[in-house]
Amino acid sequence: MFGYIIVNQQEMKFREYDCYRSYYCGLCRSLKERYGAGGQMTLSYDMTFLVMLLSALYEPDTQEESCRCMPHPVHSHAVRRNPFTDYAADMNLLLSYYKGMDDWSDERRLSGKATAGLLRKKNERISRAYPEKAEEIYRQLENIHLYEKTREKDPDLASGCFGRIMAEILAWRRDEWEDTLRRMGFYLGKFLYLMDAYEDMDRDQKSGSYNVFLEKKAEFPDAQAFERYAYTMLQMMMAECSRAFEKLPILENVEILRNILYSGVWSRYEMLQKKKEKR
Repeated sequence: MFGYIIVNQQEMKFREYDCYRSYYCGLCRSLKERYGAGGQMTLSYDMTFLVMLLSALYEPDTQEESCRCMPHPVHSHAVRRNPFTDYAADMNLLLSYYKGMDDWSDERRLSGKATAGLLRKKNERISRAYPEKAEEIYRQLENIHLYEKTREKDPDLASGCFGRIMAEILAWRRDEWEDTLRRMGFYLGKFLYLMDAYEDMDRDQKSGSYNVFLEKKAEFPDAQAFERYAYTMLQMMMAECSRAFEKLPILENVEILRNILYSGVWSRYEMLQKKKEKR
């Protein structure tokens, strides 16, 4: 369920993309400093969105600098960091650890086992720092496994579990914005789970793995009816997520965040549709 919360670069101004990249590079540096090369390997654009969202809402002091790194050794590039960069690094590692565990338990992927083993001690440290969040993430992933074992047909149940995971991650602290952030995270998480299931349909059908959309597909008279259903489900989740986002008093980098929510998250869906048209 990684790799969906991205920007649509074609619809961004150069300065907006440079700003976005600076937060991404800041997250990369935080992962390396806090968790070494193993932590840095878990870097994703998904948590860059979290950094930018919380930074725009709470407006912390943000350090801006330039540096060179292994991927960009020749030219220096901008880096932005603040307390939310470290928080996103911690949450990124938690999710990466549990994803590795999930890949190993569900599909016996050796890469998942290796990732979980590499991050185990780091995960224990984060769990002690954020006990409530770690417990909620673990509990909801266990619920997802239960629904997968019983091959639950209701898409709201398993996707709702991942929605609660994202709600817990977005709700950085208990304050006046907690409920709105939780609502936003809940529907974003449901979208991510359903989008991941939609993308994996062909692979899961071949392997016999659980997929909530495959469980529902047989109920529809033809492929077009199912595609309309799947698109409507995804659209409803992002509509509710975006509605919650618009209630937040965000001005800084709001166009970048809107680019992600209204366009970027649909990039993989559009790519899949183009592949289907070619076939």
